[in-house]
Amino acid sequence: VQLVESGGGLVQPGGSLRLTCRASGFDLDDYAVAWFLQAPGKRREAVACLEYTGGRTFYEDPWKDRFTITRTNAKNTVYLQMNNLKAEDSGTYYCAADYNNCHIGEYDYWGQGAQVTVSS
Repeated sequence: VQLVESGGGLVQPGGSLRLTCRASGFDLDDYAVAWFLQAPGKRREAVACLEYTGGRTFYEDPWKDRFTITRTNAKNTVYLQMNNLKAEDSGTYYCAADYNNCHIGEYDYWGQGAQVTVSS
């Protein structure tokens, strides 16, 4: 069972990146998937979540209207499209999956993280 993130990198303020979270060993369709950010010196915080039932999405305020979480069931993959990036969006992004729907607290599976740096 594994989640692997990719797509991180260095981008200028105002730019875009798309993070990918690919699952192996289990069917991601049956799980809610969330993205978390751990900025340097800060606690990990939720960014966005996608339910497995109904496909509802949730975004925390700093990322609402700039980030979009989507799912491609055929590829067992979830994406996080990040637009109009700001310096404060820098950090390590983790995807996580849980058999329950989106919630506050721990998730069943976590990826290893993808580094995003927003800097000019």
